[in-house]
Amino acid sequence: MTTAPGIRADHPPLLDFPFSWDGTRVPAEVAELRAAGPVRRVRTIAGDEAWLVSSYELCAQVLKDDRFSLKDTSAPGVPRQYALTIPPEVVNNMGNITGAGLRRAVMKALNPKAPGLMDWMREEAHRLVDLMLADGPTADLRGAFCEPYSAGMHCRLLGIPQSEAPAFLRSLDIAFMNSACPITGARINWDRDIARMTALLDDPATHGLMGELAALRDDPDHAHLTDEMLATVGVTMFGAGTVSTSGFLAMALVHLLTRPIARDLLRDRPDLTGAGVEELLRVNLSIGDALPRLALEDVRLGDVEVRRGELVLVLVEGANLDPAKFPDPHRFDPYRDNAADHLSFGGGAHYCPATALGRAHARIALEVLLDRLPQLALAVPPGQLVWRTGFMKRIPERLPVTW
Repeated sequence: MTTAPGIRADHPPLLDFPFSWDGTRVPAEVAELRAAGPVRRVRTIAGDEAWLVSSYELCAQVLKDDRFSLKDTSAPGVPRQYALTIPPEVVNNMGNITGAGLRRAVMKALNPKAPGLMDWMREEAHRLVDLMLADGPTADLRGAFCEPYSAGMHCRLLGIPQSEAPAFLRSLDIAFMNSACPITGARINWDRDIARMTALLDDPATHGLMGELAALRDDPDHAHLTDEMLATVGVTMFGAGTVSTSGFLAMALVHLLTRPIARDLLRDRPDLTGAGVEELLRVNLSIGDALPRLALEDVRLGDVEVRRGELVLVLVEGANLDPAKFPDPHRFDPYRDNAADHLSFGGGAHYCPATALGRAHARIALEVLLDRLPQLALAVPPGQLVWRTGFMKRIPERLPVTW
């Protein structure tokens, strides 16, 4: 086991992190940590030591402070949260996109106000509900709706055929694993997906973002770009985007279906769905681990001196449920005036660039589902839901529902 430098032997015993994978309840350790001290050392999946930060104030400080680096968490020899499942240079993906001069093209693709995109999302949501109704009266809502809805949207953004979704989806169960050691299949899948996306650059039917990136190959100002670099943008955007949006949507539905009062409120008051999504972003538990950063120098964090080279983990669910920031934090309240201050999209230089898209994606999905399936309910007791372990997102393996 690698021991992070500077951690003293007189600290409390190490806690193993992450905590429970059960997405129906907040792990008991979260409130206990915040009460005992919001910066606590833990042992990661990789067997290394790290500082886990669980209060809103200190989590926000870490995310906004450039002395805590995301890029350097992939450097050789540093303490790890878990083994990498992507090439180290891809960890700072948005920074790489900006450095390559591609940020404008990517941000354009992520704009939910792009012509026809919102209409497509609504039509696709209705199409998927039609399929569920035809196959009903029960369905796996994650497999029948959340995943295809998210994967389909990302195919549209990238400008690649919808028929490509299953091929890229099949890599994600491994690509987003949390493992103590490298995963053989991760590299195999990565190479295959890069080759597949590279081939799509030459497909005359490709349009959208990948079509725009393909056209840059003829621009002398972008001579530094390789096909692999362009394909990496597509593969990472599909993977991270699909896992994040489908995972959040699945967990938002878990929250609503295990709290029928909240479900009924959004069903009966569709005008509250936008605010409801913001509150669901705050209370939902889809971020199963934490946001990692490496200290680039000694930094005082609350009562703890974090030393250069130590790993710091930002516990988003700790911040989002901190009563010092959000009074009565476990209550779902679409009227909450500061719900948008949640940290579910990160913060600082690595604030998620797809926030508006993620909100629109979830809002439209919930509007359609609750309108078309007003009696949508779990088909099994909540305690029978099976939760995926060793994954970067908390998700149910299946979300059985009836209507």
